[in-house]
Amino acid sequence: MRIALRCLLLSLALLLTLPAAPLRAQEAGEAQPTGTIGVEESREQDAAIARRIRTILSELEGYQDVTVAVKSGIVTLRGTTLDAAKARALNDLVARVDGVVAIENEVVESTDVVERLNPAVKRFQDRIGQLVAWAPLLLIAAAAFTGVAFLGVLIARMRQPWERLAPNSFIADIYRMLIRLAFVVGGVVVALDILGATALLGTILGAAGIIGLAIGFAVKDTVENFIASIMLSIRQPFRPNDAIEINGDEGKVIRLTSRATIILSWDGNHIRIPNSTVFKSRIVNYSRNRERRFLFEIGFEGEVDMEAARALAQETVQALPFTLESPAASVWIDRLSEGGTMLKVAGWIDQTETSLLLAKGEALRQVKAALEGAGVLIPDTTYRLRLDPPIGALAPLAAAAEEAVAQQPPETVTPPQAPLVETADVGATEEKELEAMVEAERAEDGHEDDLLDDTTKVE
Repeated sequence: MRIALRCLLLSLALLLTLPAAPLRAQEAGEAQPTGTIGVEESREQDAAIARRIRTILSELEGYQDVTVAVKSGIVTLRGTTLDAAKARALNDLVARVDGVVAIENEVVESTDVVERLNPAVKRFQDRIGQLVAWAPLLLIAAAAFTGVAFLGVLIARMRQPWERLAPNSFIADIYRMLIRLAFVVGGVVVALDILGATALLGTILGAAGIIGLAIGFAVKDTVENFIASIMLSIRQPFRPNDAIEINGDEGKVIRLTSRATIILSWDGNHIRIPNSTVFKSRIVNYSRNRERRFLFEIGFEGEVDMEAARALAQETVQALPFTLESPAASVWIDRLSEGGTMLKVAGWIDQTETSLLLAKGEALRQVKAALEGAGVLIPDTTYRLRLDPPIGALAPLAAAAEEAVAQQPPETVTPPQAPLVETADVGATEEKELEAMVEAERAEDGHEDDLLDDTTKVE
């Protein structure tokens, strides 16, 4: 086993040390001359064929080291080339010469370092020469590009007419960016036109389009968020300090940036909502109108005139000093439950002057006091345990009492009017404090990144 392995390694070493085998036409799979072969041999014709092939090769680059020998119409090619493709191309070239019977292509690819580097050095020298020759024109093209781009920058820095045309500063900045981009593209076109290379513009724009498409897919969420910021800055669905609700998040608006909407929750926490989410979500703006309705539920039990109790609750709410006359307060019987009759009570306030939560709580207190003052029982969750005597002990008395009650007509209690208790202060103190917090944060961070504009109409 070891002897066989040694023999195999020795064979591989010998193969690696052998010189490169010449590339024969038959091995390369190249075409040989076709046609009828003459029966006469002519040395003059062989010499003419050799001279013709040498003349052709001398005019072509890369065949300086190729020798040609012709005998009986058979062409033998020997030597080296810098490219294996050039060696293979010799077959097609020589086969076209009249009188060639067959081709023996023994040309191999050169491995000489100097020979292989010489063409590269020559190409580098040629390009340096071209660059020097084109230097004045390149400088003129660069100056033209710089001038056009600088003009675009100057126009984009102007405040007018961009701020007049744009609905807000954010859109004005986008206009400026587009102007700069347009002038940069114009500068490239002018520079390429000076160089006579406008054909490259299509290639550049195509490559830019492909790169832009790839980047767009990679940062799809960012692009979506940016577009949503543009639309929100145009639509302006809210103002700073507006009380809004977005996907269950409630609070007062601090600012709208190019990335997110920042609100201050009722607990004093900052909530950042991506603009793409804001744009696609349902937005509830509680501050859009000054009037706002509070709503609560209250019940009563017992044999009570339900309409009188409902009217008493409505009059009580309407008589409160913070309740608006228009829209008027409304009370309706909502349902009958095990705990008694349930009323829905609604009233309207001016939320800029009155706290919604305090107004709701005060109205509930006043209605409860009015109903209880009129003798109406308010159901509660207290359970009373009654211990009855043994069955049969009080049966005669109970039967007599039931018979007496049955002989009397049912009596319905009509709740009388009850005076209002003292009304508590329900001013919008908490909302004012939150508004002051929002204004302080807006003043601290500045308004540069705020897309909300008081001069733009709210959608």
